[in-house]
Amino acid sequence: MRTLGSVARLFAAAGSAVVILPALGATRTITIEDMQFVPDVVTVKRGDHVVWLNKDLVPHTVTAAKVFDSGAITPGKSWRMSTVKPGRYDYVCTLHPTMKATLLVE
Repeated sequence: MRTLGSVARLFAAAGSAVVILPALGATRTITIEDMQFVPDVVTVKRGDHVVWLNKDLVPHTVTAAKVFDSGAITPGKSWRMSTVKPGRYDYVCTLHPTMKATLLVE
């Protein structure tokens, strides 16, 4: 198996530029169904992506005051965000305030 260094040397020897891209973050999906976020506590790493998929029959939001707000996510649609800052983010559906969950970013 060739290491990244030996692969880079092969490209350099061939006169090609080598561009090393940062690793893309993982994607975690949270389902909105039966008037709840499933799961209701999710831990991700900084740089990961989180997708909320609305499987309910009504619109919902994903809102952490002054941090993020999805706006209305209609049935069958989703909303995606990339995590930037580590911390604990408690969020709600502003249309149904009893729907609460937590996003933990490491």
